[in-house]
Amino acid sequence: MAVRPCLPWPDKRLRSVAAPVAVIDDEVRGHWADMIDTMEAMPGVGLAAVQIGVMRALAVVDASETRGKAVSMANPRVLHASVQLRPHAEASPNLPGMSALIARPRAVTVQFLNQAGEMEERDFVGLWATSVQHQIDHLEGRMYFDRLSKVKRDMFLRKARKQG
Repeated sequence: MAVRPCLPWPDKRLRSVAAPVAVIDDEVRGHWADMIDTMEAMPGVGLAAVQIGVMRALAVVDASETRGKAVSMANPRVLHASVQLRPHAEASPNLPGMSALIARPRAVTVQFLNQAGEMEERDFVGLWATSVQHQIDHLEGRMYFDRLSKVKRDMFLRKARKQG
């Protein structure tokens, strides 16, 4: 399909909640295809539709070593999360050149509408779990740095503004 440009932070759409998806149709499948192409071009392990200015609750994740195993999700939500946390350096194409160590649950069970329009529950572990949680944050109008302490977040944002 097409590689789409990512919105530059601090675009206000990155702070907006994405609209739920009622039905999986050709338009949604087209967005997913563009998102996968965009994710692969970065390269990245996930992308939320809001990152490319599509304000719908759509996400793609592919943390496989071989690539080509992207999971396309509509309306993803975490049903269960492990108590054990996994720290990982997270970044976003919306804020290039910046990253922060974020601790998220090591494993999650996520419910979403799949490409067939069916409700699916899937377990994600490790980098897959980190990425899907990162994308869900985007769909809820949050950025990864929102998970930092106030002091670390303020330092992060000062540095980001200097770079911008």
